[in-house]
Amino acid sequence: MKPSKLATPPTTPTTPATPRFPVVRALLRSRSGLAGTVLVGLLVLAALVSLVRTPYDPTLARPEDGWLLPLSGRHVLGTDRLGRDELSQLLTGARATLLTAVLAAAVAALVGLTLALAAVLLPRWIGPVVVQFTDVLIAFPVLLIAMILTAVHGASTWTVVTAVGVGAGVNLARIARAEAARVLTTDYVLAAHAAGAGTWRVVRKHLMPNIAPTLVVQLSLVLSVAVLAEAALSFLGFGAPAPTVSWGRMLHEQQQYIAARPLLVVWPGLAVAASVLGFNLLGDGLREAADARLRIREEA
Repeated sequence: MKPSKLATPPTTPTTPATPRFPVVRALLRSRSGLAGTVLVGLLVLAALVSLVRTPYDPTLARPEDGWLLPLSGRHVLGTDRLGRDELSQLLTGARATLLTAVLAAAVAALVGLTLALAAVLLPRWIGPVVVQFTDVLIAFPVLLIAMILTAVHGASTWTVVTAVGVGAGVNLARIARAEAARVLTTDYVLAAHAAGAGTWRVVRKHLMPNIAPTLVVQLSLVLSVAVLAEAALSFLGFGAPAPTVSWGRMLHEQQQYIAARPLLVVWPGLAVAASVLGFNLLGDGLREAADARLRIREEA
């Protein structure tokens, strides 16, 4: 009698596990996203280091140590004409730049979302008025807003934050309004309204999650604009007054000595360029990572 063969259960294909944090994985796989993350990480690291310690007091003047070249003595990047350490000023300037950029992005998000939601949610006779008001604000450049605020309140960090935040916020409002109007016409939003969901429930459950990727990408670009605008406004004298250290102020103070000591202009200029490039690359990487079609194609 032949032994009976044990019946083996049929094998079913297993579905691959969904990776955790797919957007972060896609961001780090992208060349632009990885490069932007590294550059922005260096900026954040420099700002954090300046909170703990700097090699020297960035505002301490030692005329006897003026015009020291890089790698001369204990000053890695040299000193300016007043004997202030360049590396210490760069680290402290990173803190001021990052703080101004983050606060300006927060103001831009508040202004942009408020105008966008008002344009699409308020009654029809109010929405066009909000749109026209946004178009009027777009006509005012950041420099003009900064000059008006400086004339009223004086030069300060908050002048730069408000000018950049309002200037970037009205542009963000135009993009957010278009995205919000698109989402509000989708079938699942119409079904939610038909099921009795209120306006704010639709905003919280459907609108905000769907426009959030676009807002994150746009806010990363706002950060790059804020870094450049902060340096430009500080260079022109609309930023925080002395003795506050800023990369733009460093460029302003050393411009007349550029022929004698060009490196004193190179260091803050490279810092501004690297920060702007980092936020731009990070925005490109976030845009690619937020696109589900591109992310699935790359993972396949």
